[in-house]
Amino acid sequence: MLEVLETAKYIADKSRLVWIDKKALTRFARKLLEDEIKVPPWDPLYHFCDGTEETVSYLLVLDSLNFCFWPPQGKAKWEIEYESENLSGYYAMAASLKNAFDSGVPITSSAYLANLSSGELKNILDGRGELQLMKLRVQILNELGQVLNKEYDGNACKLVEAAGNSGTKLARLLAEKFSSFRDISTYRGHKVSFFKRAQIFAADLHGAFNGKRWGSFGDMDRLTSFADYKLPQVLRHLGIMVYEESLAKKVDQQVLLEPGSLDEVEIRGNTIWTVELIRQELECTGKALRAFEIDWILWNLGQDDAFREKPYHRTITFFY
Repeated sequence: MLEVLETAKYIADKSRLVWIDKKALTRFARKLLEDEIKVPPWDPLYHFCDGTEETVSYLLVLDSLNFCFWPPQGKAKWEIEYESENLSGYYAMAASLKNAFDSGVPITSSAYLANLSSGELKNILDGRGELQLMKLRVQILNELGQVLNKEYDGNACKLVEAAGNSGTKLARLLAEKFSSFRDISTYRGHKVSFFKRAQIFAADLHGAFNGKRWGSFGDMDRLTSFADYKLPQVLRHLGIMVYEESLAKKVDQQVLLEPGSLDEVEIRGNTIWTVELIRQELECTGKALRAFEIDWILWNLGQDDAFREKPYHRTITFFY
């Protein structure tokens, strides 16, 4: 998305707390080529995915709740047991919603979402540990159901179809219609846009439907990476993103960064611009990868404990 890419470049050019090591970036791009690292496929293991309209609705609910999985300091992380496996974070959310749907809970019904209670969501996401922002999650799903009912006949597919086979238009439409997808901040007096979860919804549809039907978008190359807390952790581990000493101490000591603060915005903006520079570096060698595909590669690397030697930054937000 042009506005997100322009945001990222502006932030990267003005940053004082975060910067990009171009030599480390080039080394990583070359390693991707040498190791022939493949783009990970969209994973159906923990997701509901039946190829119908229900999948569209399920993914919209999932991506509406796809944020802030880490626990408050001193609390145990939220996790569930799924098919004899302990899951936490995003995969726990995906599997919890899949379990609910398979058990007959109408989580894909806009009418159900519009009136969903805190107790009902707590039962759906039942597990160990603490998942933050539960009250807000209920409000987000209530808004989702209400807007779908009012403007799209309660049908998430009609929302997707309104974007006309454009992933970028879909992301903008989500940001326009739903406050929780309106991932916009201010940096040095300028409005900056990230649209993290809105873009992820387009990418998830593309992956789940293998680029067909509701996942058929002609502009997937215009999506940027998704500015979250896992990607900068990986990029910092690789030495590509470097933090100024005071910011590094905050992150390493798990001091909360305020949403929209200078340091938080610089981390997010530089994450997006770093992935764009990796994309450009690969393109120069004849390797064409789209930004969201590089994002998937980096996110998958982040699931390896080797990339968790230093913590990710902590920000209490519903944007990521």
